[in-house]
Amino acid sequence: MTRGRPIAYSPDEATDAAMRVFWARGYESASTRELLEAMRLSRSSLYQAFGSKEQLFLKAIGRYRESLVRRLERQLDAAPSAMSFLEALFRDTTQEAGSDRAALGCLIFNSASELGQQDGLPSQHARQSIAAITAVFQQAVERAQVEGEIAPERDPSVLASYLTMGMAGLRTLLKSGADADQAGQTAALLLNGLRR
Repeated sequence: MTRGRPIAYSPDEATDAAMRVFWARGYESASTRELLEAMRLSRSSLYQAFGSKEQLFLKAIGRYRESLVRRLERQLDAAPSAMSFLEALFRDTTQEAGSDRAALGCLIFNSASELGQQDGLPSQHARQSIAAITAVFQQAVERAQVEGEIAPERDPSVLASYLTMGMAGLRTLLKSGADADQAGQTAALLLNGLRR
């Protein structure tokens, strides 16, 4: 039996290319043809390397999630306070108003909205990704409580869900064309709610 040709592409680059297609088009609307063109793979190579469109999506959203969570955790660790981390995160997000990035939204929130509570691995992975974002927000809330910025009696898991909901809403506002001023005022109101 002869060995097949060695894989002559970068799996990470191919996954990133697929991720961009899913991000722009959504899971259901992303066609195999679009994925193949973006990844520069033949149909047989795609299935040999990733197994199926579903498996490719799971790999793509997993890669997106890991990158996002690592970045958020680094920013939280480096911030002088947990509240300064949250303020910078929401402020920087509002500053994306009108950009191509804002028009794309967030792959995780987009996927959770599209797939909802469907059965199946894509929906499960979207929910797991939401939970991973919420876990970072809970770390920030618990640190802010230690630092005296948020009242210690408030439930950090509830506040973390509040922040996730706020960021999802902010991303939706920006995706729908809200300007930076409108988005900034909305984010400020959201963050003020943490201190009450």
